[in-house]
Amino acid sequence: MKRLEDYRGIVSDVIITDLHRRASLLHDRHVVHMNSTAQGGGVAEMLYALVPLMNDVGVDAGWRVLVGSDDFFGVTKKFHNGLQGDPVNLTDNKKRLYVQANESFSQYNHISRHDAVIIHDPQPLPIIRFYKKRQPWIWRCHIDLTEPDPGLWEFLKGYIMRYDLMIVSHERYLRPDLTVEQRVINPAIDPLNQKNIALPERTVMRYMKRHHIPLDKPLITQVSRFDKWKDPEGVVEVFKRVREKVDCRLVLAGNMATDDPEGLAIYERVRKRAGSLVASGDIIFLLGASDVAINALQRVSSVVLQKSLREGFGLTVSEAMWKGTPVVAGAVGGIPLQIVDGESGFLVDPTDLEQTADRVVTLLKDPALASAMAEAGVEHVREHFLVTRLLGHWLELLAELTPRR
Repeated sequence: MKRLEDYRGIVSDVIITDLHRRASLLHDRHVVHMNSTAQGGGVAEMLYALVPLMNDVGVDAGWRVLVGSDDFFGVTKKFHNGLQGDPVNLTDNKKRLYVQANESFSQYNHISRHDAVIIHDPQPLPIIRFYKKRQPWIWRCHIDLTEPDPGLWEFLKGYIMRYDLMIVSHERYLRPDLTVEQRVINPAIDPLNQKNIALPERTVMRYMKRHHIPLDKPLITQVSRFDKWKDPEGVVEVFKRVREKVDCRLVLAGNMATDDPEGLAIYERVRKRAGSLVASGDIIFLLGASDVAINALQRVSSVVLQKSLREGFGLTVSEAMWKGTPVVAGAVGGIPLQIVDGESGFLVDPTDLEQTADRVVTLLKDPALASAMAEAGVEHVREHFLVTRLLGHWLELLAELTPRR
C-alpha cells in the first residue's frame, strides 16, 4: 500500500507534515467512495491513489464499485453525453433502468455507519434515495456541466438536491440553478503509480519493442478512451496535415472502460478514417496496454495531443507534462488550468485542425522550444496537480463536514 512518506522528494517535507496535521483531526472517521468502474478512466485512477493515502494517514476510507447491466451502462453513457451537451431522449424506460439499478445495488451495500459518503459522477447518483441519510453526502461530478441537456438536468437535479454538497472540477461548471452548496476541487495524478513513475531507459525501449512501435521518426501520441468527446477522428485528420510537413508517426492509445459501451464502435470508425495509414505503419493503435506501456509511450513521444472537444478535466495532459513531454491540447474544460499557453504547452481551438497541426509542427521543428515547455510543464504539475494536493483538499473538507462528536 502506498504511504505518504513515499512522496518525500517529490513534494516538500512541509507538505507531508501539513497533511499529517490535517489528518490528525480525522482519525476516527469512516468515509466511503462510490463510482461505476474500477478500470478505465481518470476517476478510477484517482481513487486507486486517494483511497490508500486516506487510509495511511488515519482516515478509514472504503471504495464501492457500482454493478449494473449493459442496458444500465448504455443509459448512463447517454446521460454522460447529455450532461456534456448532447440531446437526450429521456424516456420513462431509461429513467426506470437508471433508478432500478441503483436500488438493486443498494441492497448489497450497508453504508449507514460511515461519517461521509462520496458519490462520483451520474451513474450512482440516485443511490442516495435508498438509504436513511445519517451523514453528509457529497456528489463529486467530474463532467463538464456548462451546457447539459435541459430535460436530463431537471431529472437529475431531483437527486442532486438530496446531497449536502456538489464538487466540480472547474469554476465554469458551477450551476446557478442549484440550491445545493457547490465547490471546486481540481483532480490530480499520482506520480508513483505505474503510469507515472520514473522508468529506466531499458524498460522504455523494451515496451516499445513489445508493442511494435518503431522509433525511427518522431511520435505524436494521444492517450484516451475511444470517446467522441476525445475526437480521435479529428486527431487522425490533424496527423495527416502534420505529416505533410514532418515525417512522423501517430499512436492512438486507449482502453475500453467497462462503463462505456460506445467505445468499440468509435474505435472502428477511427480505424476506417485512418485507412491505409494503418497498413503503412504511420498510424498505430495501441489497445489495452498496461499502465507501464502508456508511461513508456508518453516518455518517448515528441508531442502528446489531447484534442478533446469537451473535457471534464483531462488528466492525460498532466500525465504527459509530468514526464517532460510537450503537449498540444484543446482549450476546453479543465485543460486550460493545466497548461499556460505558450509557456508549458500549447492550447488550441480543438475544432481548428490547421491551428492544431501548426502547433504540433512548431514543436517538432523547434527542439529548444519543446524542451523549455516540457521543463515548465513538470514544475506546473508538481505545484498544482499531484495527488498529495488532492488529499489535502479532501482532508480539509472532511474535517469541516464531519466535526468531532
